[in-house]
Amino acid sequence: MSGHGRAEKEFYLREFRGKSLLVAVRAIDLEARAATDSLVAVLRDLLANTTRVLLCVDIGGAEGANQPVTELCNRLAPTVWGAQVSPLVCPPDPNQGAFLGQVWAALRLSPLCVSLWPAHPTISFLQCVQQLAVRLKVYKLVLLDPAGAITADGGRLSFINGAVLQEILRPGEAEWAGLGSRRPLLHTIHAALTGGVSSVALCPLAGLEQELFTYEGSGTLFTLSEYCRVERLGIDDFDEVEQLLQRGEREGYLKARTEPEIGQLLLHGYGAKLGIGTGGLAGFCALLPYPSAQAGEVAGLYTVTRFQGEGIGGRLIATMIAEGERAGMRYLFACTGQEGAQRLFERYGFRRVPPEAVPAEKWDGYEPGRKQRIAVYRRELA
Repeated sequence: MSGHGRAEKEFYLREFRGKSLLVAVRAIDLEARAATDSLVAVLRDLLANTTRVLLCVDIGGAEGANQPVTELCNRLAPTVWGAQVSPLVCPPDPNQGAFLGQVWAALRLSPLCVSLWPAHPTISFLQCVQQLAVRLKVYKLVLLDPAGAITADGGRLSFINGAVLQEILRPGEAEWAGLGSRRPLLHTIHAALTGGVSSVALCPLAGLEQELFTYEGSGTLFTLSEYCRVERLGIDDFDEVEQLLQRGEREGYLKARTEPEIGQLLLHGYGAKLGIGTGGLAGFCALLPYPSAQAGEVAGLYTVTRFQGEGIGGRLIATMIAEGERAGMRYLFACTGQEGAQRLFERYGFRRVPPEAVPAEKWDGYEPGRKQRIAVYRRELA
């Protein structure tokens, strides 16, 4: 894993530390050695991180289905303080107090509890994990499905909020979108979210590490709330934002900056956070002041891959406009070489201007070649 990949992973491990995750998987999907290796690696990282994991396995009545589960438990035993991992058999009603007490008793001894969903149950495996997730109010529900993420027009939907999910679940909508076969799954996810689970991740087993430990993910992240708040950064946000800025540079969205320049972005920075309980920033930008011109520069605008297309960039720009007006600035300006960002600024009343229409100090020490390539936008303030 590359350096930036490790940094992202560490960020998410910090988010999951001391939390509880419910992971649901089919035993048949564990038969391939590579699949088991992938799951073991992720679970070891989580367990070593003091993250509690309730692993629910659908054995489905298949002959020998317990064998990969037994192997999985044996491989994880050294990670859970050397304790023997003995799977529990989930009763027909997963809400039974006795069974829930067994789950908590197991998690008091080690950070891992394995539950088996037997053949011929009275409810489906999906209903079982949904009821368990709601009853225990876990931090995150992870559904490992061979079909992977929800797709539309051939592309992955990396993020679906409650309003969109409700629209898909309207009569005929899922079928019209080619998602008819996944309607029961979508109903289960909606029930988990409305029951109090803050987020549900849907991905294939092979993509679990990318889904849990990277910004872009591999599946679809579901949340109920679409609430987004934009606020000034605090010093505890700086490490994470610096990683985002470095990522934006590598992707070519942002220009390379020196440490002092990054420091200025952080000190004047704002972060967008979705009220979804998943932690972390969905986007960032800074409002750099130019007091002599009574102007401000919207700089470092960047949206985390997973939340692109969710209006995060627009909310950040709208906040910068309001902050600029509150501070008595005459105008705001922005410099970008990205066509998407240019269209976004135009939607918020910015108009393209020559470089001379913004403070001359902006160009002190500026690389001439880049100055020729970028577009400069300006918006007058009330």
